[in-house]
Amino acid sequence: MNWGNIAEASFSAFFGVNAMYFAIAAIGLNVQFGYAGLLNFGQAGFMASGAYGLGMTAHYFQISFWWGIAAGMGYAIVLGLLMGVPTLRLRADYLAIVTIAVAEVIRLVVRSVRFKHFFGGSDGINNFSGPYRDLNPYLESGRYPFSPLDADGPTAALIVVLFVALAIGSGVVVQRTVLARRFPTLSKWVGIGVVAVVAFGLLMLVSRSVEYTGYSLWTITVGWALVAVLALFVWALMRSPWGRVLKAIREDEDAVRSVGKSVYSYKMQALVIGGVIATFAGMMFSIERGSVQPDNYSRDVTFFVLTALVLGGAAKVSGSIVGPMLFWGILAFADVFLHQLLASRGGRLELLGLEIIGSESQIGQFQLMLVGVLLILLMVFRPQGMFGNRKEMALDGR
Repeated sequence: MNWGNIAEASFSAFFGVNAMYFAIAAIGLNVQFGYAGLLNFGQAGFMASGAYGLGMTAHYFQISFWWGIAAGMGYAIVLGLLMGVPTLRLRADYLAIVTIAVAEVIRLVVRSVRFKHFFGGSDGINNFSGPYRDLNPYLESGRYPFSPLDADGPTAALIVVLFVALAIGSGVVVQRTVLARRFPTLSKWVGIGVVAVVAFGLLMLVSRSVEYTGYSLWTITVGWALVAVLALFVWALMRSPWGRVLKAIREDEDAVRSVGKSVYSYKMQALVIGGVIATFAGMMFSIERGSVQPDNYSRDVTFFVLTALVLGGAAKVSGSIVGPMLFWGILAFADVFLHQLLASRGGRLELLGLEIIGSESQIGQFQLMLVGVLLILLMVFRPQGMFGNRKEMALDGR
């Protein structure tokens, strides 16, 4: 097997468009689920609001593409109110039922023939991202390396900063989860430093063969910059008095009510803010594709985003970023690895005489099975996720 191709595909997905827009959606879901304890199973509906806000400006309203940002945020606010008003005074499971139902209703409505004039039906809305493409400083058909040794100008500096941040983050995780237990006398900073140096070297080595097209690199640049801005916003918000009240509501609503705070109001604000953040995920995904397709915002998307958030660690801003990166990196690794393994075994994979994989069409199922197994192991050995804190997992289920 070609391990270089496997590493290249995994690394490319780790920083790719899918990881980027999942990170934005996970940041919004983290506000709702991680910090406020709201079981929102309809995050895909908020993402669709952002995507259709962009698409409808040109397709139906015949106005500037950039007004779609405001339109998408407006749709998200209305959607949050529709979801929250009848349910937020009740138990959390009611909100879960309503959110997943509303998200599915949105998908079915926008893909219906009856409203095709407004939303484009199952074909969606296409060819609306021209103003965004015009801002692209890269050649759309060009190939750009994702290595600071090969990139030019400010792009190389940004990649170095990104690699350093990721290497330090890796050092922190390994120090907390492994080194602190195995080597209690080892200095924390020494452990983080050693792991960070090794991680940075591996990133530099693998990135030498990774390339993106000009348009994908432009979307990745804009998208990850947006991830950084939104992450900083949520980080500051959760350290404000408002954020502390939100976390107190997650732990004990009655205690918050006893000091005169409106639990219903704070929950509504968290639901709307998280939804507005998620609209940017839908926007970035739609302009990367150049189209808005209703089935791209199915209920599966919400659960994948939630899986990625749990993988990284709920109630941690860093977890909502690293979780999606790991999620897509693992999926890409499993896809290329299984394809190459199957090809090396003549198109069939057997174990003890039993057929495990009979064709390439079954590989997608095994990808999800692998993610499921990893989640089970994560819940057993580190239920708080990679960056999470056990104290932050004390949701009371209301």
